Amino acid sequence: MTRLYNHPIFAEHLTGPGHPERPERMAAVAAALEAEPFQDLDRALAPEGQLEAIYRCHSVGHVAKIARATPTEGLVRIDGDTVISPKSFTAALHGVGAACAGVDDVVSGEAANVFVAARPPGHHAERETAMGFCLFNQAAVAARHAQAVHGLERVAIVDWDVHHGNGTQDIFWSDPSVLYVSTHQWPLYPGTGAPEETGAGNIVNVPLREGDGTDEFREAFSAKVMPALHAFAPDLVIISAGFDAHHRDPLAGLNLIEADFDWATGQLLEVAGRFAGNRLVSILEGGYDLKGLQQSVAAHVQRLMIG
Repeated sequence: MTRLYNHPIFAEHLTGPGHPERPERMAAVAAALEAEPFQDLDRALAPEGQLEAIYRCHSVGHVAKIARATPTEGLVRIDGDTVISPKSFTAALHGVGAACAGVDDVVSGEAANVFVAARPPGHHAERETAMGFCLFNQAAVAARHAQAVHGLERVAIVDWDVHHGNGTQDIFWSDPSVLYVSTHQWPLYPGTGAPEETGAGNIVNVPLREGDGTDEFREAFSAKVMPALHAFAPDLVIISAGFDAHHRDPLAGLNLIEADFDWATGQLLEVAGRFAGNRLVSILEGGYDLKGLQQSVAAHVQRLMIG
């Protein structure tokens, strides 16, 4: 059984006219998963996350700074890209809560795997810095939750968002118990993600060039991502599932199609089945063309359901 976490609060994180990370993304995801193939999805409301879980990845000061910046009305710009509104802090808490609940579900066996359809996204959020539309790093918090609460030793985070997850890399830079593997367009925002950025040997950056598509992505996945995962033998697989590498997306220049996300999902399910007792949690990151997002999410979740 695949479990879907969502919540109305995610559409109440407002970013202002013209911002690509907009509430309509949630409507696109909902439309994708209302189709007939998804009637057997187990749907759950995202619970509110605990500050204790966030503090495993972000400082108390970072969390307090976001809380203080949250307005009672209108919008506040944290940086050139990152905007918050009155419900943003609560939305981010529910995103963290869903990510941690997803880990609980796959460890307990309540779900075979989980897709967290939340916003704001998280993979750019560093230990001390909110940036790139992101406030708290849900994938990182989920990994630490798996270790602290469930005693899992090795967690792999695979990030196929078109932008490098500098926040996840920052949080786990010196920690060999967490493998971070990223495919991304490079050079591109945020400027990190070169192959020589390897942390404690636990960071594997697999850059792609503008214009790359199916062949280059699948070759990189097969030659670099999968061997790293097999060597690491994770107890849990977490996906930072950004869909902005889709050819329709306006923020970058890769040319993936929804079948590529279906294929990559199948590859990671194989890893989870071989090493992790099938434990896999997928967390939505980017994806800013609504049609591309809808098609990609449908392909991804249908593959999760097939197993």
